[in-house]
This record gives sequence, structure tokens and C-alpha cells, in this order.
Amino acid sequence: MRMILGVLLLANLLPAAPDPAAFDRDVKPIVGKTCVACHNASLESGGVNLTEFLSAATVASNRPAWEKILQKVRSGEMPPKGIPRPPQPKMDAMVAYLEAEFDKADRNTKPDPGRVTVRRLNRTEYSNSVRDILGVDFRAAEEEFPTDDLGEGFDNVADVLSISPLLLEKYVAAAESIAARATGHVALPKPITSLYDANSHNLQRIDLDTIEATHRLDFDADYDVLIGMPGERAKDAAPVKLGFWMDGTLLQQVEVETKPSSLVYFSPFSETHFRLFLPAGEHVFRVAFLDDKYVVTLPENSYFSTKNNKYPGSVTFSGPFPTKHESASRKRLFSCNPEESGCAAKILTGLARRFYRRPATDAEIAQIMKIAALARKNGESAEGSVEVALEAILVSPNFLFRVEHDPNPTDSVAVHKVSDLELATRLSYFLWSSTPDDELLWVAEQKKLHEPAALEAQVKRMLADPRSNSLVDNFVGQWLELRNLDSVKPDQDKFLSWGPELKESMKMETKLFVENILRENRPLPEMLNARYSYLNEQLAKFYGISGVTGPEFRRVDLTTDERGGILTQASVLTVSSYPTRTSPTIRGKYILNNVLGTPPPPPPPDVPALDASKVGSEVSLRSQLSEHRSNPVCASCHSKMDVLGFGLENYNGIGKWRTMDGKFPIDTSGTLPGGKSFVTAQEMRGILAGQTQEFARCVTEKMMIYALGRGLQAYDRPTVNGIIAKLKPEQYPFQSLIYEIVRSLPFQSRRGEFVTNRDKPREEPKTKETASR
Repeated sequence: MRMILGVLLLANLLPAAPDPAAFDRDVKPIVGKTCVACHNASLESGGVNLTEFLSAATVASNRPAWEKILQKVRSGEMPPKGIPRPPQPKMDAMVAYLEAEFDKADRNTKPDPGRVTVRRLNRTEYSNSVRDILGVDFRAAEEEFPTDDLGEGFDNVADVLSISPLLLEKYVAAAESIAARATGHVALPKPITSLYDANSHNLQRIDLDTIEATHRLDFDADYDVLIGMPGERAKDAAPVKLGFWMDGTLLQQVEVETKPSSLVYFSPFSETHFRLFLPAGEHVFRVAFLDDKYVVTLPENSYFSTKNNKYPGSVTFSGPFPTKHESASRKRLFSCNPEESGCAAKILTGLARRFYRRPATDAEIAQIMKIAALARKNGESAEGSVEVALEAILVSPNFLFRVEHDPNPTDSVAVHKVSDLELATRLSYFLWSSTPDDELLWVAEQKKLHEPAALEAQVKRMLADPRSNSLVDNFVGQWLELRNLDSVKPDQDKFLSWGPELKESMKMETKLFVENILRENRPLPEMLNARYSYLNEQLAKFYGISGVTGPEFRRVDLTTDERGGILTQASVLTVSSYPTRTSPTIRGKYILNNVLGTPPPPPPPDVPALDASKVGSEVSLRSQLSEHRSNPVCASCHSKMDVLGFGLENYNGIGKWRTMDGKFPIDTSGTLPGGKSFVTAQEMRGILAGQTQEFARCVTEKMMIYALGRGLQAYDRPTVNGIIAKLKPEQYPFQSLIYEIVRSLPFQSRRGEFVTNRDKPREEPKTKETASR
């Protein structure tokens, strides 16, 4: 009996062999009669020979290749256009067989969470950590830190976050600057002046008596603020008070000067001046009248009016100047007097805990205190010795690198959970791109973070925190390539509407749109077909939408077919275009990579460039690109990319709607590889939105890469498949996806490193196509 039970147990642990009879019935006829006609030893279309895939055993022995076959059959790419297609019920049966076999194999395979190498903080993570611990607004990108390399499309992938001698120099310089700013021991530079007015296009007019400007201050200091006031008021007009706000808080109110017209050719201009303490950082400043009874109307006949009007027209900042105010970062740092016994140790122990993302060891604290003592011996004050020790903490590998410890580093089989403190670090850099805060660290120190209820409570709290906007800025910004908006330079001779304000409006629309889907836990497919967006007056006019006034963004219902979802937002359309024109190929590739998760291989070498000079005048872009599709080497990829890109040709190179390309009417029609046809951009978006599982898989895989900081491997498929299956009944809610990733085995666990070839996961077989990738 024991032997029988043992055999049964062993049978449940070993991967079950594929069902040969079902394979011969549902798969072999299609592969043997339809696929092998092109993919054989003689032709090897696409570098693939399928004559070796006619037995059920290959489903287990060559799973990566079969998964690729499944993906192409499921998407409708295979059989290609022109090849007789088996009846759809037979194609569905083949897909169902393969999915069932893969699912069965996954359920009988030992889970593998993979592992992440030691990871350096990227520029964003470094800056955010300094901000959240010290309250110092340090921006690594603007301090000329080297650009972080991208891996798998993201700048937080461990394997590409190298460290160079230049970066080491930057770390040392940054530590000195940050520590000095935190302690307030900063030598202020010579004051400079920054003007914000309508002529400079850096001022926003909210209404006739309200202006706003976003201004960055590099130092906690006193600043002179000068407000320009065009217009005039009558001698007997009642006094009016003007308010000055920073980030929504009223800082100053002054009485507006009144004076009658004394100039002939233009309206009088007065200035209101005051000096006040302002903290370092990027702030939104607002100037407006405080008296609700005073309503501004613009002067008649422009500047030649003598009407009773005065309104804010400009704001100028001058500084920095020395101040007697204590900065918030200094108050945060010096919680006690360093001259008192034990205070320095208290301050530095707390700093080490936050920067190291764990309690520092006794030996580490002793070393830090030794540095402080040495600084004091060399003539530094008590505060100065804390500053020097803080510099040492800032250049410590314990801060600059995220290290996770393996009990058995060379054991590639043993799986263990990361510690609660390591899990806290994973969670905070995933959701906030920053270090754990005190509450998250406390829960981890109590060894409660792995408890499901405690973990979910922290995720809920962290998603409600404004710092979770970093998930949109950094994950979505890289997934949808929105960061490229800062580097693209559309030709302003061709696109007259383009400018800095329009660019920022484009970015804000997509950011607010995705934030809404995240906050409201909306289904992922809504990103592709939503009937609303977030617009201000400038962007609404650009889109041809009426009824939106003012610079504030607000949710706007879309009533025409021209717009709907991210693919019709100007940000996406601009980053997927050339500076002078649209590119159906780039836009099609964008959809394949970021929506369907099926990126095409790189183009072959020596492909002739398109003659763009003829497009729109002598020939349509569609006709011009047909030359590429006539080349057999190019046709396989262009047939997939171009058809998707042509569906977006109604939008020009910066996303403005059009019906003509030069003198040629635009043809957006096409037929996708699966056989579905469309005539308009709306119909194409509808088809894409219907491919919910493909889109959900794409987003899940990309978010997994971002959350884990590594590329996905074959052993991650069960996790991805499990998440997709669990979220499918609810149409893949965005926030629920985050919770599922945090709950997953790869996020909470790791294993040692592979040490033998036997332990390594099976790689995808090398074909002509994979070799080119």
C-alpha cells in the first residue's frame, strides 16, 4: 500500500505527459497540412521549420517554440493572409489544447520566484529618497548624474544599473551638497532674477485677476517678489488687497497701489514688492485679488483705456538672500541639540535606519560615530560633525544599493521569502520610487509585513498617498514612452501649434487619465476605448472640442469618434511620429510593443529610407510605404505594423485631427492578421479593445518587470497566467493588478543563483528570427 501511495504521490509531482491522441486530433492536422507548407526544411519561412513539431512530446520538450506558435495563432497572424485558413472551430480546438497542456505543466512544476541582482538606486529613486528623508529637493537629473541605462524598457532593471567613476564623483559631490542644505550650512550664490509674464509664455492666466507661475527655488532663503500691475484705478477708488499664494497657502497680502493715468501712449504700470522666506523646491505661485467685490475687466481699447482697471500681469523672483528663518529640513534633522550628550548618536542612528532601509548594526553605528568624532576633533562644531557623518551615510553602499541576502546563495533550488524589511523596500520602490517611510519600516521591523492583512493595508495606504503618483510618472511614463515628449522636437514650421505649453498639456492629459483609471480601479481595456479624457482650454481647442475654458484640467466627456483612449491622445501620437511627419510603421510598432505585447524583430540592415520629400505632394504616404511591403524581407513585419499605423493616420505628427495628407485624402482602412477589418480609427480601436487578454498580458508583464527590477523568464509564466486568469472575470482592474503582483511569489520570494547548466531554464531555440533579435 505504501508503495502504491508513493507512486501516486510521485506521479502528481512529475509533469504530466501531453495527451498524444488529443494532439493528433486537434493540433497535428493543422500543423502538418497548413503550417508545414511554408515552415519546412526547404522554405523555413521566418527562419522556422515545423516539421519537427508533429508529435505531442514536443509540447513539453520545446515549450518556448510552442508558446510562440500559440501566440501567433491566437492573435490571428498565422496562417497569414493568402493561405487557406482551417475552420475557426478547429483553430479554437488547437488553442484550447495547447493552453490546457501548458496549464497542466505549470500546475505540476516547482514554483520558481527567480532572483534579482544587487540593485543600484536610479536617479529618480535617489532623489526621491533624499527628499522623503531629509526634505531636501535634490534632482539628480539636473545635477548631471549620468543617464540610467534601460533594460526591458525600464530604468530600474538591476542588470543594467552599472556604476562608473563619473557617477562615484557625482555621489561624493551630491553628498556634500545635500548634507549642507539639510543642516542649513549653505553659502548662497549671487542673487538672480526670474521673470514670468505673458511675453515669455511661462505665465498662466487663470482668469482676469489671477495669474500662476511654476518656479523652482534651489535654496531655503529670503526672496524678493515683484508683481507687475498693468492698468489703473481712479483716485477715489477703494483700496484693494492682493494675495500671494504658494502651493495653495496664502503667504502674503498687500494693498494695491492706485494711481491715475499719466502716460499718453500706454496704460500706467505699477509694481507691488515684498520680501519673504521661501523653501527650496518647485512650487506653484498664485497672485490674485482678495476682495471679492473687486471684479477686473480688461481695459477697453487695450492699453489706451482710462477705465477703472488694474490687474496682475507679471511676477518676478529675485534671490536667494540670507534668512533668519529655519528651514523645514533643518528642523527635521536636528530633533535635539547636538551639543547635548547622546543627541548626535540619536540623530545619526535615525538617519542610518532610514537611509539603509533597516536598523543599522552596532558596528555600523560605531563607524558613523567615529567619523563624527573625527570631524569634531578636526575643528567642526557639533552640527558640523553631524553634517560630515551624514555625508558618509549618503555615500554608503547600504544606501546606494538595494541588497537582499540569500541564506544559501548558491542553492538554485531552495526558495525563501525575502525578509520583511527587504519586502518593505521592494514595495516602497515599486509604488513610490522612494524609500520606506517610518510606518512601513515599523511594520517590517515587527515582522508583520508578510501577513496578508498587514501587507494589503500598507498597499492601500501607500496607493492613497500622493507619492504613488510616481507609479504613473515612472512606470506609465516608460511603458507608454511619455518621457520621450521631453526630447522630441517637432518641426514648428510644419506644426505651428507646437510649443512648451502644448507639450505640458499633452503630458498632463495622459497622466490624469491614467491616474483616474488607477485610483478608480477601472478595467485596463478602458485605456483603449474610454469616452472621456482630461483637458484644459488649450488642449480642447487643439482637439476641436468646444465648451472648455481656462487652464485648469477637468474631466471632459468625448462626444465624437475622433478621440477615445490613449491611442488618440496627442502625447502618444507625438512620441510615435517623426519630427516632420507621421510614421504608420512607428505607430504600428508602438501598438505591437505597448498594447499587444508582440514586438516585431529589428529591421534588417541596409533597408532604404523612405523619400519623405514626395509624401503629400507627389504620392500618398500609404502608397510610398507599399514599396517596403513589396520586399519579401520587409513584408512579414510591415504587414503587421503598417496596417495598425494607417488606422491612426487621421492624426498628424503631433496628434491633430486631419482628413487630408497634403493633397491626398487619408485612407485609414485595413485588415488585421486575424482577418478583422476596419475603416475608421474608431473601428480599429474597438478591435484592439476587444483583445482584452492580449492587452492585459502586455500590461501585466511590463508591470512585473518594473516591480521586480528584472526581465521575465520562462519560470514567470505561471505567475503571469495566474494573475490574468484571476482578474479576467472583472475585466482586469488596474489597481487589482498591483495587489496581485505584490501578492505574487516572485515579488515576495527569491532563490539562490544557478550554478550549473543543468539548473538553467531552457532557452528559446535559436532560429533566424530570434537570432536577429
